[in-house]
Amino acid sequence: MSFATRRVGNTSLNVTTLGLGGATLAGNIEPVADIAARLIVADAYDAGIRYFDTSPFYGYGRSEHLMGDELRGRKDWVLSTKVGRVLSPRKHPQDARDKWRNPFPFEPRFDYSYDGVMRSYEDSLQRLGLDRIDIIYVHDLDVWSHGGSKETQQKYFRTAMESGYKALDQLRSSGDIKGIGLGVNDAQPIGEALQHGKWDTFLLAGRYTLLEQGPVHDVLPAVQKHGASIVIGGPFNSGILVGGTTFDYDTAPAAVVARVKRIEKVCAAHGVPMPAAALQFPLGHDVVASIIPGPRSAGELNQIMEWWRVQIPASLWSDLKNEGALDKDAPTPK
Repeated sequence: MSFATRRVGNTSLNVTTLGLGGATLAGNIEPVADIAARLIVADAYDAGIRYFDTSPFYGYGRSEHLMGDELRGRKDWVLSTKVGRVLSPRKHPQDARDKWRNPFPFEPRFDYSYDGVMRSYEDSLQRLGLDRIDIIYVHDLDVWSHGGSKETQQKYFRTAMESGYKALDQLRSSGDIKGIGLGVNDAQPIGEALQHGKWDTFLLAGRYTLLEQGPVHDVLPAVQKHGASIVIGGPFNSGILVGGTTFDYDTAPAAVVARVKRIEKVCAAHGVPMPAAALQFPLGHDVVASIIPGPRSAGELNQIMEWWRVQIPASLWSDLKNEGALDKDAPTPK
């Protein structure tokens, strides 16, 4: 299958418009066997996908290890990983509330400093078993990831902007990496970061989807003016847009369920599977470079490919807007 590519900001990188997110490879919420995770990566590459995203946080090194195993020896891929946490050998029992199933025997701690970024980068190269990383995102600088505390989030944000950024800029200037940005679950830190440096791309999970388009009014135009790109993670809002019951990894509230039903009704009237519309919608905006869903099996990856191939009529998007189920200012795929 042939995928279109889009340029990442003002870098020399071009990524396929469909990429592969690596969180699910590590078995978040549901366990995934190593052989199954490797098969997902191999199948994605064989299908024509060339953009792959991972993080030290995903399974505490497991996702990086498995993804690197499959990319090693292959050509023409673009890889992003993340900084903001460093891993140390586990000294405490895994928390029963921890979402990772069968993670590596490490435990993370936040470190957004210059030294923390450099150590994380070097450790990631070792775990991946690769000789390069193309893009590094500063991971989870949002309030949601720091216990809902704005004070804690701002403390880490200042460290990342004043200290960690220097390490990222140095790695980029030396040519060790080609792009830098943030990987977050909330659009607000992206808008704030634009005032603190020159960025190439941002990974925004779950906040610009068929279900919610708030960033179209402020953050996306600001990113575009900055000359950077957006990568969309979590295009299915953690399951609610593929017929599941979860939103932001928790039970979906009634208002969200009602909105999804309105979207689903319009999609059904056009004979379009709602997940297909959800997968393709964000690419209507020129600032979006890639969509990176996270399949948990080769079967789920195949299903994503089928949704990707669905031809969606322009009337679907206009009807969603007429029904108030899609922001009127949101650009839609041509």
